Amino acid sequence: MKIQINTDKNIDGHARLESYFSGELEKGLARFEDKITRIEVHFGDENGEKFSLHDKKCVIEVRPVKLQPITVTEHAETLEKAFSGALSKVKKSLTTTFDKIKAH
Repeated sequence: MKIQINTDKNIDGHARLESYFSGELEKGLARFEDKITRIEVHFGDENGEKFSLHDKKCVIEVRPVKLQPITVTEHAETLEKAFSGALSKVKKSLTTTFDKIKAH
């Protein structure tokens, strides 16, 4: 399972940020590890320097083996909250997807 973290020009994409979020993804999606080939995470600050509520955005795209990519988006006031919300959404989506496949 390959993990790629991307940030826009308004967010510093330093190594600590990448290692933290990669670790959280590996823990959070461990039970799907053999069913996923790649995960891409995109962080953005939609208002740049200006203050705004819910202007941090996290998009997680998961590419399951032999299936179409699953993409979720979450907005929040911090990157961590946006990531946490997006991770919850992607877990729920993957669970639903693989449960449907198992049922057939």
